[in-house]
Amino acid sequence: MTAAPGPWIDNPGHRAWLAAETGRLLDFYLGAADFTGGGFWALDDAGLPAPDQPKELWLDARLVHCFALGSLLGHPGGKALVRHGLDGLDRVFHDPADGGWFWTSADPRKQTYGHAFVLLAASSAAQAGFDTSGLLAEVTGLLETRFFEPGPGLYVEGWSRDWTVGEDYRGQNPNMHLVEAYLAAAEATGDRGFTARAVPIAERIIGRFAAADGWRIPEHYTADWQPRPGFHRDQPRDVLRPYGYTPGHSLEWARLLIQLQVQAGEGHDWMLDAARALFARALADGWDEARTGFVYTVGADGAPVVADRFHWVLTEAIGAAAYLYRATGDEDYDRWYQRFWDHAALFLIDRRDGSWRHELTPDNRPGHTTWTGKPDLYHALQATLFARTPLAAGLAAHLAGGGG
Repeated sequence: MTAAPGPWIDNPGHRAWLAAETGRLLDFYLGAADFTGGGFWALDDAGLPAPDQPKELWLDARLVHCFALGSLLGHPGGKALVRHGLDGLDRVFHDPADGGWFWTSADPRKQTYGHAFVLLAASSAAQAGFDTSGLLAEVTGLLETRFFEPGPGLYVEGWSRDWTVGEDYRGQNPNMHLVEAYLAAAEATGDRGFTARAVPIAERIIGRFAAADGWRIPEHYTADWQPRPGFHRDQPRDVLRPYGYTPGHSLEWARLLIQLQVQAGEGHDWMLDAARALFARALADGWDEARTGFVYTVGADGAPVVADRFHWVLTEAIGAAAYLYRATGDEDYDRWYQRFWDHAALFLIDRRDGSWRHELTPDNRPGHTTWTGKPDLYHALQATLFARTPLAAGLAAHLAGGGG
């Protein structure tokens, strides 16, 4: 008798393919470096720099994180671009007068979302052998003194350049990415105080708000943290603050909760149950079985609002399925993991021009209604690493320990 095949996620051929895709993605984004002005340009569909667009802190910091992972993998150019990116964070984005980092090269606001990725970049670079102790100290201090609100135990959205005018809007998205960054910082520094900062965020956003809303995560809130379900009804395609619910964030949180549970230790069993519930809700609301692919946003009834497919949503589905399979052994997650990669291979991976298409129409054809070009390496690169990383370590920590 022929032995039954093992989990698809552990298939040696698939793992070799993942490694090749990692290298292909890193190669594409080597061309983003601006060696004349510092930092990184966004790339267009063909991988050419787009100097007509301002440089954005969150994208630059993400590239530092990604090239740190590439450096740990031994990818040519990775180490040099980590150094280049860290220099860009200082020369292009850092505010020497008032401290903190500008939102873009043309916008001096200070945003929690961008600072979360500065922390992630500093943490991953540290694990790749760079001395980022000063960067880690500054960004951590600002997060706790400028952005943290002790009353609700969550983080504000942002401030004016001089820290005098704050937004009255609150969002779950920067808080979610702070969980990611704090997990990485805990591993980079050995300071579990970062884990202790992450746990209350999850308890409030997921344990309180999502659990009370049928495991859909309210995205937008008032200044006193009351959900704003009608926010941006007239701007449903906003890149960072779209109207409605975002299944991709439920999938992203599912993975982060599993990582957080492992790092936080005993007493957090609810996180795995919540991860399963978030994954199930995201599938029920967001997965289009007839045409395959995840819609971008849905309304309170779960019906699509923006039915276009964004590449980052699919990558987070890959991550959630991989981590849920590792955490539970449930073969359904392995099957979903394979289906998600099938969709990526058939529709999102751009074999002619490189990288991944960032947006598809509801019929899975290339689209550009919301996203321009291919500015983001972070999501697709991490998707190639999730199945190769144990639950007990983050991506950089695993690679720094000799994993691959």
